[in-house]
Amino acid sequence: SVQTSMHRYLCNLLQDHAQADDVLQEVLLQICRKLTTLRDADLFRPWCYRIATRRAWRAMKRRRMVLDDETIHNLAAEEDNTAADSVLLDRLHTELTHLSPASRAVLCLHYLESMPLQDVAAALAIPIGTVKSRLAYGLKVLRQRMTDTDES
Repeated sequence: SVQTSMHRYLCNLLQDHAQADDVLQEVLLQICRKLTTLRDADLFRPWCYRIATRRAWRAMKRRRMVLDDETIHNLAAEEDNTAADSVLLDRLHTELTHLSPASRAVLCLHYLESMPLQDVAAALAIPIGTVKSRLAYGLKVLRQRMTDTDES
């Protein structure tokens, strides 16, 4: 369901389950209140994620988190990971915390929520070029961090 995947997205973005629960409640209320303003039903999912992202960023600002501008796909998309993959997936979630919230949002939506880049752009209300840039930057940082920690 959209609610379940949105909760997972908020947990990944905020890195705090309790805060994700609170933000999700705010998001669902806003969706209910503003549903009549949605003109194209095909845009429902990106529209919901745009609301969720904006609410999450507000919550991060309240927590005084800085909003900077800034392999993994198959691993993140698999539901039935092996034990080794599960450890690597846990490590991936840990490494995501080292990315800026802007890059983390793009990576989570695209890889963990399987959202096409065009929908990511719509959800975050940013140009597709910015999505691609944040995706490339985020992947570069993740690869570097995961390689650096492997060598240590």
